[in-house]
Amino acid sequence: MTIPEIEYLQGKARILPVNTNMWINNQSSVDDFILLGFSDRPWLETPLFVIFLVAYIFALFGNISIILVSRLDPQLDSPMYFFVSNLSLLDLCYTTSTVPQMLVNLRGPEKTISYGGCVAQLYIFLALGSTECILLAIMAFDRFAAICKPLHYPIIMNQKRCIHMATGTWISGFANSLVQSTLTVVAPRCGQRVIDHFFCEVPALLKLACIDTTVNEAELNVLGALLLLVPLSLILGTYVFIAQAVLKLRSAESRWKAFNTCASHLLVVFLFYFTAISMYVQPPSSYSHDRGKIMALFYGIVTPTLNPFIYTLRNKDVKAALRRALTKEFWVKTRQ
Repeated sequence: MTIPEIEYLQGKARILPVNTNMWINNQSSVDDFILLGFSDRPWLETPLFVIFLVAYIFALFGNISIILVSRLDPQLDSPMYFFVSNLSLLDLCYTTSTVPQMLVNLRGPEKTISYGGCVAQLYIFLALGSTECILLAIMAFDRFAAICKPLHYPIIMNQKRCIHMATGTWISGFANSLVQSTLTVVAPRCGQRVIDHFFCEVPALLKLACIDTTVNEAELNVLGALLLLVPLSLILGTYVFIAQAVLKLRSAESRWKAFNTCASHLLVVFLFYFTAISMYVQPPSSYSHDRGKIMALFYGIVTPTLNPFIYTLRNKDVKAALRRALTKEFWVKTRQ
């Protein structure tokens, strides 16, 4: 037995058949949102459940491992690994804010999320993404100071300054999310609650609005451009100076070490910014649902899962620290 749910896509209403036994029951609240996810391709749900579960386990394991060794291994007691551990904490929270709900919806009988849960997910996911934009720029500055100003590096990136920079990054990200989330949530939806996505995100929620969202889109685009394009420009500019400094190094080993360290960061920057810009620096009215889902999967699951392995596989210091962490002597020393 089916009932019609009205979904507005690309400015036109179409009738979407929704299985009442699957998504809507007598106990569900009228304020709950229905997350369509991949319901139009039910044959994908089981393999995606397995893939997301495995990716989430790897993300948890990889990021927790980096946080622990960065905090406990004295040989990783440096500004670079302090910021890497912050990035791992971000990625850990990033995946946890969306993946568990996605797994429940992929395997459970209902594809719903409560209004409060949707707002919380929107705010947290956006806050963590905003924080990562700024953190990646700070990590680029750290590499600039280490390579271009090696003699002044301990003074420039002292412990107190690193803590202040990290704290400011988190506060800025959550403040930006408060503004963007509010602009998204206050738009009236006229009862529309079918989200063609697998979690609550700004473009997908704005598509439910039953008013002209031109002003909202303009404000969100300005904030998105500031938060994405400005840090990215600073990162690229910083690496121009880094490249010039690296080419001046006489030792081939020193050049390779500097290149290897920076390459890991640049790869993380590319993976994150490419997908985020393609989603947020565009009018939500031109938002493509299938493309949006793929991009969201990339920066919401793939990137946080790959980040710890990128830093581990390309960094011999982290690999050595992980090997030490597997020995009994390491844990005996940390307890002393």
